[in-house]
Amino acid sequence: MLAAGVETSAYATIPYPGPMKKFVLLLAITAHAQDLNQQVAELRDLVLKLQTRIDDLEKKSRPAAETKEPVVAAAVPSPVTATPSLLDRTTINVAFDGYYGFNFNSPIGRTNLLRAYDVSSNSFSLNQADIVMENAPDPANGKHFGARLDLQFGQATQTLQGSAVNEPRPDIYRNIFQAYGTWAPDNRLTLDFGKWSSSIGLEGNYTKDQINYSRSYLFDFLPFYHMGVRAAYKVNDALTVNYWLDNGTQQTEAFNNFKDELFGFTAAPRKNFNWTVNYYLGQEHPDVVYYPYTSPPGLPTLQGESFQPIIPAPKGKTHIFDSYATWQPANKWTLALEGDYVIERDQTNSAPVHTDGGAFYARYQLTPKFALAGRSEYLSDRGGLYSGANQALKETTLTTEYKAAEGFVVRLEWRRDSSNQRYFLTDTLGLLSKQQTTATVGVVWWFGKKTEAW
Repeated sequence: MLAAGVETSAYATIPYPGPMKKFVLLLAITAHAQDLNQQVAELRDLVLKLQTRIDDLEKKSRPAAETKEPVVAAAVPSPVTATPSLLDRTTINVAFDGYYGFNFNSPIGRTNLLRAYDVSSNSFSLNQADIVMENAPDPANGKHFGARLDLQFGQATQTLQGSAVNEPRPDIYRNIFQAYGTWAPDNRLTLDFGKWSSSIGLEGNYTKDQINYSRSYLFDFLPFYHMGVRAAYKVNDALTVNYWLDNGTQQTEAFNNFKDELFGFTAAPRKNFNWTVNYYLGQEHPDVVYYPYTSPPGLPTLQGESFQPIIPAPKGKTHIFDSYATWQPANKWTLALEGDYVIERDQTNSAPVHTDGGAFYARYQLTPKFALAGRSEYLSDRGGLYSGANQALKETTLTTEYKAAEGFVVRLEWRRDSSNQRYFLTDTLGLLSKQQTTATVGVVWWFGKKTEAW
């Protein structure tokens, strides 16, 4: 028998509470319910506050036109940007180029004829010492202006700018190889004003960027520099068109009233192929005669330089047709080809004289430190515009390059020049030869942050 007060259900084994216990239990449940009601109320208040905050944020984020009341944006301080320094994107670069050359003709005066830079034989020579300062524009990042200054000293300086035939006052500008300012309003158009190195012809001034150590006849013959305005417009990634308006060839100061022009383009249909075509129209005859060391009475002067007008002034034109291409068929190979045709008249009705020629280049990188290069060239100087003699010239050049360190190369070069006329100097006065052979050791050292060709 079960005890009294105990439920007999099979599902309940908990003792049934008495009246007092029921009352106590009821009070506990009531208190717990009140506590739950208070927590629910607090939770409801918190939800309402969060909803109100969300509504406020949404109202502030809507455009003013979508809100009933005007939204006043809170003042946000502008971010502090650093002012670009004058030296940002500025590189200062220095180069030394020296050589020792030996001419097997043992010419009187130790002079190598028809050479642009390696003009001395049996002599340790300073070809050029250079300082290149450049602040390049960067229109993609908002920098639209730049400038460049190239200072040059050494034998090459006189070759480039020592001729009084072109410069009435060469000493003033002789050491300033390049000096120009650049404006790039966008990524397509670039405008330069000043004095710049000519890009007519494949070869350039700085030896470190050339295939061989010595320069070709065509480099020595074609213009070295110009003074004026030039424009380059990038049509697309594969085509750039060029236009120049300048004083003339090798004329920092104009010696006549004609302004020369160049029309050209550079095409790069592939990454390993580049082709340049130029047409240059000029009038390369002065209209005055300068007297730098004497001052005949009655003549006008240009800052101490007396001159006399040429009457009638020669107004014949010069036409230069120039084209060259480079191709890298493989990583170790570089091939290049150049062709030029130059025609000139003294007067507009004078018979024309012309000089034309071409050159082929090849370079093979044997190892990261060793390279072999060659050049073969032919120039027909029938009008004597280049050499002053009516002759056909040929030259063959072989060059070995050793890269001793980054920014330091040594080049060993053998070169043979030949002509169909007796033109080259020998060790006997008055006795000329049809050829000259030279052996040269060139040392080129440079440093600076400018990584591309100078």
